[in-house]
Amino acid sequence: MTDHEPELERRGFIKLLNRALALCGVAALFGPVIAYFWPAKLEEVPTEPITIGPVDSIPPGEAKTVRFGRYPAIVINHKDAGLVAYSAVCTHFACLVKWNPESGMLECPCHDGYFDPRDGSVISGPPPSPLTSIAVFSQDGNLMIGGEA
Repeated sequence: MTDHEPELERRGFIKLLNRALALCGVAALFGPVIAYFWPAKLEEVPTEPITIGPVDSIPPGEAKTVRFGRYPAIVINHKDAGLVAYSAVCTHFACLVKWNPESGMLECPCHDGYFDPRDGSVISGPPPSPLTSIAVFSQDGNLMIGGEA
């Protein structure tokens, strides 16, 4: 027989495990409640302009999706219309629209919605309204969207 007694008996370990799991359960319940009352600072639409990059950073016929407040924006260098920017959120079911250079359209992959890149209007599909337009301008050699253009 040994004189060595375990520091934590089986019953003590089960009690400790039970308390730890109960604490995890309480955190899972109250974590979202606390997060609701202290949300992250994230504007719906930024009040200040957002820098995209140098003026020539988007070649003609290409597009770039950028963070624009809470939702992304898509900036397109259209061959006919020049630089245009829209909210990248589809007006039908809030999916993200993508630029398709082959078709020359903005496409919503969720329900086959198609938008005209020149003015954001609906070409076909279920979207009820055009994409929200965002002002595009250049300042000090940088391409900017939003804010006061």
